[in-house]
Amino acid sequence: MTTALIMLLFVVLLICAFPIGMCLGIASMLPNLIGGSTVGGTYIVRSMLGGLNSFTLLAIPMFVLSGIIMAKGGVSRKIFDVFAYFIGNRTAGIPCAVVITCLFYGAISGSAPATVAAVGSMTIPLMLEMGYDKKFCVALVAVAGGLGVIIPPSIPFILYAQASGVSVSDMFLAGIIPGILIAVVLMGYAVFYCTRHGEDKDAVARVVQPLKDLGFAKVFLNSFWALLTPVIILGCIYGSIATPTEAAVISVFYALIISLFVYRSLTLKDLYGIFVEATRTYGPILFILAASVAFSRILTLLQVPQTVSTWITANFHSLIVLLLVINLLLLVVGMVMDTTPAILILTPILLPVVTTFGMNPVHFGIMMVCNLAIGFVTPPIGVNLFVASSLSEVPVTEIAKKAMPMIVLFFAALLLITYIPGISLVLL
Repeated sequence: MTTALIMLLFVVLLICAFPIGMCLGIASMLPNLIGGSTVGGTYIVRSMLGGLNSFTLLAIPMFVLSGIIMAKGGVSRKIFDVFAYFIGNRTAGIPCAVVITCLFYGAISGSAPATVAAVGSMTIPLMLEMGYDKKFCVALVAVAGGLGVIIPPSIPFILYAQASGVSVSDMFLAGIIPGILIAVVLMGYAVFYCTRHGEDKDAVARVVQPLKDLGFAKVFLNSFWALLTPVIILGCIYGSIATPTEAAVISVFYALIISLFVYRSLTLKDLYGIFVEATRTYGPILFILAASVAFSRILTLLQVPQTVSTWITANFHSLIVLLLVINLLLLVVGMVMDTTPAILILTPILLPVVTTFGMNPVHFGIMMVCNLAIGFVTPPIGVNLFVASSLSEVPVTEIAKKAMPMIVLFFAALLLITYIPGISLVLL
């Protein structure tokens, strides 16, 4: 009964548009208020503070800060130029270059909204200049921005590792092939779309030709330090030079050095605004993290994970059917809840269930994050849609409609990732 009241209160608060952190905090206090638990407010507060006392979680604000520095420093344009040089003249070459840029920028920021903001602010006006349909451009960037949480380093991977106890490095390594797979699927759709609707080759040539005139050597040298960023971050981790948290700190210093002294796209005066933006970005995440930990511990004390696990194992005897049901559940959750609380709340509940059926925890983490990445482009919460809309002034509903074929293909790739463990685990 208490569990049902908690979940009902949580859903009602969400419907009333309360901030997600507040929803979690209030729901966590309910058992004590109705006398259904001996756990008091002191335990809730200690759980919130204790949940944040983690060396692993320090990587999140560092990757947020690094991503913002890179965005303000124009690194996304440097990356885009390289791929536009190679494939810009081909069918759908520019849209494909945008997808690959999102893939690479995701390996810098670890955030989907940050990827949309950094890449979209530069590529959307550029594609419009080349004559591409505005809604298609905006939808493509919004969906491809979801790669920011799949390709390592990924903030949701860090959160899942924290909630499940698996290695952050394993999660990062396992995310590489799924991220590339989804990028290839999106590029395939871009080629189909541009083949069907046509392109203004003259307009594309006016943008690509100056890059061709510069020559490969100059374009590559101009972009070299930007392209080196994910190599340094992941190289430090897999070369056993640094932990993921230490690599995140290295990425911040590297971003500062290349933006201030190599590209000179930032000045010291710009840093204050960057730090303020990073604080404003991470502050809400921090509170959600704290409230999620308290909420998860209350659910654990009420034996919710065990109850759910018992019910599922009693009613589902096939891993294939179970994973399909979980995917549908996560799709619905992703539509109404942000990725951070979704991972922290559902991982302790669902992970014991799938491991009972023999599923690898790392594989399940990849499946979960890829699924929730779709939530970035599905109303009503779809953060990527709102970011893309603010960049282009295209209504969110129009972006969602145009993105629907890409979302369907994204889900098809998700099913491959779900039912073929080797896609995620081949590099481990």
